[in-house]
Amino acid sequence: MIKSYKRILAAFSLSAALAVAGCGSAKPSESNGSMNTTNSQVTDTSTAAKLKIKTSFYPMYEFTRQVAGDMADVENLVPAGVEPHDWEPTPQDMAGIADADVIVYNGAGMESWIDQVLDSVKDRDLKVIEASQGIEIMEGEGHSHSHDHGAEGEHSQEDEHAHDHGAEGEHSHEDEHAHDHGAEGEHSHEDEHAHDHGAEGEHSHEDEHAHDHGAEGGHHHDHGGLDPHVWLSPALAIQQVRNIEQGLAEADPQHKDAYKANADAYVSKLEALDQEFKEGLKDSKRKDFITQHAAFGYLAKEYGLTQVPIAGLSPDQEPSASQMAKIIEFAKENNVNTIFFETLVASNVAETIAAEIGATTAVLNPIEGLTEEDISKQLDYIAIMRQNLQALQAALNE
Repeated sequence: MIKSYKRILAAFSLSAALAVAGCGSAKPSESNGSMNTTNSQVTDTSTAAKLKIKTSFYPMYEFTRQVAGDMADVENLVPAGVEPHDWEPTPQDMAGIADADVIVYNGAGMESWIDQVLDSVKDRDLKVIEASQGIEIMEGEGHSHSHDHGAEGEHSQEDEHAHDHGAEGEHSHEDEHAHDHGAEGEHSHEDEHAHDHGAEGEHSHEDEHAHDHGAEGGHHHDHGGLDPHVWLSPALAIQQVRNIEQGLAEADPQHKDAYKANADAYVSKLEALDQEFKEGLKDSKRKDFITQHAAFGYLAKEYGLTQVPIAGLSPDQEPSASQMAKIIEFAKENNVNTIFFETLVASNVAETIAAEIGATTAVLNPIEGLTEEDISKQLDYIAIMRQNLQALQAALNE
């Protein structure tokens, strides 16, 4: 009820916010800027206005800034240290979106607020990029969906206790707001909110968002039955980066070659990361792992593993007593010695099960946001994924 009130209040506040944003948002200039290449990214040395990009949460921010290089100002909506499942935009956030040239979001139900926001700014000149467009979306709660291309994915689900539903299905996703396809570049990470990218050029607008994303309507943390955590598979992260590359090229065609060059550079790093996972996990003694949050279905599917989640797709979902008992039974029968929990949410449930079976706990990070510690250590998506690989290797070879 409180969250519904917040959404209503935000909707009323948007009118005033849009009036402030007005048409004073300067779109990128069409003038040509000289280009140079630094640290594998193409940068823009012109003084023309840069493309303003908003991203929904950390992986989208990271992938977008890698593609944009110095051609755009990229700002993340969800602050560092905040769990994105629980976040909702404020009137100030919505005004910022209305003033932007591009918004990049994951889709597949991750951003429950996206339809409301995009409907509120549907008359604005806003390019909308859904990074998961064209990716086979796995079912999360026993419903069959495919993400707008009728494709089916196959998720190996060995254990009934796993609520990780890696599967196939049809998620009818009718209009994907001019869903573009993009790429990546190099990363030196300072902060999720670093406004470190700019672009100029013509802003191509599609914006016919018929937002009937079956997974995204309403503020439900179960993602409408879909598993949105596609970024946790490096192979699928590559597809997301390419979607972003295409979208930015459509929004700013003058710099499409620069976006492609940046994307190519970052994709090569993601391909290397994918290979590290393949090599690092192929000879594991065991193939199943217990995690607090059912976020790792795509990673498990990609590398021949099975996640056994304690709870469902949302980190704030509490397991029932019977679910806890089944997980404990599974852990004992299979000699599981590590229970994974994650950053940004409490680890109580994982610790309870670990104590019951005499196991240890360890972090398996869904990378839904960075902590202050991550930022201070200048960790980014690739660095944290390597930490996840090391954690899995240790747990699967005990």
